[in-house]
Amino acid sequence: MQSANPLLRDPNVGITNQVANHAGNVVGAALSGWLGWRYGLGAIFALTGGFGALTVISTLLIRRDAIDHDRARGLASGSSAHQRQRVSGFRVLLTCRPLLLLAAALAMFHLGNAAMLPLYGLAVVAAHKGNPSAFTAQTIVVAQLLMVAVARIANRLIQRLGYWGVILLTVLALPLRGLVAALFISAWGVWPVQALDGIGAGLQSVAVPALIVRLLQGSGRVNVGQGVVMTVQGIGAALSPALGGMLAQHFGYAAAFLVLGAVSTGSLALWLLFGTSLKKACSVRRDPVSSGSLAT
Repeated sequence: MQSANPLLRDPNVGITNQVANHAGNVVGAALSGWLGWRYGLGAIFALTGGFGALTVISTLLIRRDAIDHDRARGLASGSSAHQRQRVSGFRVLLTCRPLLLLAAALAMFHLGNAAMLPLYGLAVVAAHKGNPSAFTAQTIVVAQLLMVAVARIANRLIQRLGYWGVILLTVLALPLRGLVAALFISAWGVWPVQALDGIGAGLQSVAVPALIVRLLQGSGRVNVGQGVVMTVQGIGAALSPALGGMLAQHFGYAAAFLVLGAVSTGSLALWLLFGTSLKKACSVRRDPVSSGSLAT
C-alpha cells in the first residue's frame, strides 16, 4: 500500500522544506544585519513585520483542496468514514515509548542549546569584539548556511546510519559546541561554534519530523505527535535562557557555555541508555499500525 504520509513516501519533501526554511533564515539574517548597521535597530523590526505579512499572504494563496487531511494526519489517502472513526485516541501518544523518549531527549538538548547563540553574541559584543547588529546576523548566517547543506545530505545519512544514529550525531555536537564557545570568545569563534549548531539543528530539522511520522504512521495522530514533541522540546528551550543567563551573570560566559553543554549530555545519556529499543523503533519500516503496536 502506498505510504500515507509524503514524508515517508518521498523524503525529499521534508528536505526541500527545510532547505527553503534555512535559506530564508540566511536572507533574513543578512538583511537584518545590514539594515541594523545602516539604519538602526528599528529597521530590523520593520523588516520582521514585512516578512510576517508576506508569510500570511503566501499561506492564503494555498488552495484548500491542495491539502489531503487524511494523508497529513497519517492515514491512507481517501480513507473511509469507518477508518476515520477507528483513528487511535490521544492515549496512543502516552503508550508510544520511543516518542516519549525522543521528546525527553530533545527537551534536554534544547535546554542546553537554545541559550547558547544569544549568550555567545552577548559575550563577544561585551568584549568589544564585534558590532551588535552585524555580529548577531553573522552568527545566524553561518549556522543557517551550513544547515542548508546539511539538510541536503540528511536523507543519505539517515539511509546509512538510521534515525537513531543521525540523532546521536546531533546530541554529540552540542557538548563540543559548549566547549568551543567557552574557549574561544572572539569574532572568529563564531565559525566553529555556529558550524556545530548547523550540524545539530540542521540534521534534526529533517530527521525528527520524519521519525515522528514513522513512529505514529497509521495512528491518525501524526500531527498531534509532532505538536507534543515540539511542545516538550519548547519547554526545554524556554528554560534555557533563564539557566544560561543566571550562570553568565554569576559565573561568567565561559562557565555558562560549559554548563549548557554539560546539561545537554542528559539527552546523550538517555539516547544511549535506551539505545536497543530506540534503534529498533528508529530503523524498522512501519506499515500502518494499530495503537497497541506503538508501545515498543
